[in-house]
Amino acid sequence: MSRYRIEPEADVHLSERDPADTAFSGDKQAGRKEAKSLNRRLEALQECLYAEGKHRILVVLQAMDTGGKDGTIRHVFDGTNPQGVKVASFKRPTSIELAHDYLWRVHPHTPGNGEIVIFNRSHYEDVLVVRVHDLVPPEVWERRYDQINAFEQRLAEEGTTILKFFLHISKDEQRKRLQARLDEPTKHWKFSRADLAEREHWSAYEEAYEAVLSKTSTAWAPWYVIPADRKWYRNLVVSQLLVETLEGLDMQYPEAEDNFDDVVIT
Repeated sequence: MSRYRIEPEADVHLSERDPADTAFSGDKQAGRKEAKSLNRRLEALQECLYAEGKHRILVVLQAMDTGGKDGTIRHVFDGTNPQGVKVASFKRPTSIELAHDYLWRVHPHTPGNGEIVIFNRSHYEDVLVVRVHDLVPPEVWERRYDQINAFEQRLAEEGTTILKFFLHISKDEQRKRLQARLDEPTKHWKFSRADLAEREHWSAYEEAYEAVLSKTSTAWAPWYVIPADRKWYRNLVVSQLLVETLEGLDMQYPEAEDNFDDVVIT
């Protein structure tokens, strides 16, 4: 899985990364079976994380439209305990949020002890959308890379493990997914004409994402570029990375506060 990790200060070119890549020896059916096995392992690890109450996990999901953020959350975290797993979605800022600095609305959603929090979009919108659509001057969004790195370093130093996933799809795959939403009436609610307008900015978004990946993948908050044209493989890779990360924390269930050998339940 290290092949998908972006090293600090790497010069990232998305055109050199295959969104349909599958570094897996089996077929789609075998990949789904392996993902289910990883899901069961993730369930157990998340329960231990919640019980131990020492570690915090922040998962950041970013992608082009239709990249699969919702699907990743639904499949990868299926069966985990909702008491300890939360999703925070960041949409267009409210007037109150716009009256504060751009990180003000983000910090309250970061995980506490024993929690996994998933950011469905994130603070990175403030160096993506604002750049593509010229919502703030370049000198404003350019300094935000360092500000975001400092923000994430602070979280990491206070005990948060950060994993950032860019779900990398091709423009052709996006076309197919948008068409599928049009073809299926029950999916019309997921379609917006605004998606087509954003698609016109594909190259600009690629350039903006390359800058994000190059400037904000750090030792304490690495980015992973996940091939996402194949949904089953996307889920497999994200699951594997999460399981490996949680296993690396060497978590233990807490000891009982008392000896219950004499307890008899009648």
